[in-house]
Amino acid sequence: MRFEASQHMRMGQHMKLAPRMIQSMEILQMPLAELEERIEQELENNPTLEILEPGSSAEADAGGAAVPEGESASGDGREGPSEERQGEDADSFERLEGFEESNPEAVENSFDEGGPQLDGQFEGLSRARDGSEPDAKMEAMASAPARQGSIAEQLRAQWGVVEVDEVLRPYGEFIIDNLDGDGYLRAGTGELVERLPPGLRRADASDLLERALKAVQLFLEPAGVGARDARECLLLQLDAIEDGETADDVVGAWDDQEERAQVIHAARLLASDFLDDLMNNRLPRIVERSGLSMDRIKQGLVLLRRLSLSPARRLAPEEAAPIVPDGFIEYDEDQDRYYAYLNDARLPNLQVNREYAKLTRDRSMPQRDREFIRTNIGNAQWLIDAVEQRKRTLLRVIEAVIDAQREYFDFGPQSLKPLPMTLVAEKLGIHVATVSRAVAEKYVMTPRGVVPLRGFFTGGTQTESGEDISWDAIKAALREVVDQEDKSKPLSDDALAEALKGRGLEIARRTVAKYREQLSIPTARLRKTF
Repeated sequence: MRFEASQHMRMGQHMKLAPRMIQSMEILQMPLAELEERIEQELENNPTLEILEPGSSAEADAGGAAVPEGESASGDGREGPSEERQGEDADSFERLEGFEESNPEAVENSFDEGGPQLDGQFEGLSRARDGSEPDAKMEAMASAPARQGSIAEQLRAQWGVVEVDEVLRPYGEFIIDNLDGDGYLRAGTGELVERLPPGLRRADASDLLERALKAVQLFLEPAGVGARDARECLLLQLDAIEDGETADDVVGAWDDQEERAQVIHAARLLASDFLDDLMNNRLPRIVERSGLSMDRIKQGLVLLRRLSLSPARRLAPEEAAPIVPDGFIEYDEDQDRYYAYLNDARLPNLQVNREYAKLTRDRSMPQRDREFIRTNIGNAQWLIDAVEQRKRTLLRVIEAVIDAQREYFDFGPQSLKPLPMTLVAEKLGIHVATVSRAVAEKYVMTPRGVVPLRGFFTGGTQTESGEDISWDAIKAALREVVDQEDKSKPLSDDALAEALKGRGLEIARRTVAKYREQLSIPTARLRKTF
């Protein structure tokens, strides 16, 4: 056996994605809010990129560095996103690779040397404000609410002012540190003793932990914090209601105090002795074993539903992120058609600063500085062109959705048609991965509300009449059948399948059960009302 090194020549083809191409695909996939942050970050980091203000002298220039709305940064005369483009080839994204080597001279030459000069409109962005001029950003920061403390921080703050034996205070803090996000103490006393730091380990640690836990459950708010299971959590909240420590707008108000006491007693009995039967909707069994009437049990059940199984979440409620639609679909009654436009008013019009472009031709400037400006101008050119390419692609995809899903906009979700992404990709002459990125995390405002753009792309089947129908439309039909059923005699999965068959939708019982679970619809036994 012999090892040797040698040289060989070989021809081959390899697919390679340039960094610019990868970044352009990332821009396409970004939702509008994320794209706004990306542009703002680039404006902060790239001195050659600036915002084209409406009505500015630069906007009146026809130069390629100023990018009016609806034109590309390269100034090649291509139509904007609001105009229908004919004959766009499948390789539209590949032109972004041309920015791998920036060409700032071309940008500089696109300016009119005899045109109007910058009038200082951008100097105010970096100029320090004097004391007499209010700073809107600083005022907004000063008016912003303080950061809300975590659940543990808020509970520790409460525990710090509770009047308890000082020997219990470190044990209470230890218990607070071991609560989960819902406010439960999942660990048992023995496990907690093993977790105690060396300074708190003593012979009576178990007793001190139990006493500290009772104090945590009694004094800390909201009621239910420190519970070890759901049953104890509900009972702690009922104790607070009975003691008048819970607001009436949370649990309701009673004019008759005796009636109030009876309802609380019923709820306490349900939570302590019949929680399993309650979770399985076995109300007749509860009536038989508890001696309570069905009406009283229903009143207690209403009270229990007003309580929280995650009491600590009230201290730091999760705020739902707002949905910003990337596009709008509206109906034109005169022409009886739907049309789309993008929500690009939120995006600033960008341009390359002409003064920096001129500096690239100044031979008196050090080579290092000129290379720095060249690199930043190339980055600015790419970003402007990538954003415009995103607009065009997204608008074309939305328009293709309108053409394919006209009946959805006319009649609702039950008229949604199967629409594979490959069909749209072939129609537009682009890759299916481009369509997938274009619809990722995007929402559109339609006459039927804000809907995810990806929701229009779904598989489906055929009805008995041979009409194509999507799986989402079948789910909508299933939801409608369940909403219209007699809740005293809810339909089983077999009966739901028969009801859908009566509408021309023949699907198996197991498919009905799968869709019912996906829609979070409980079984017939749990949907039954007494």
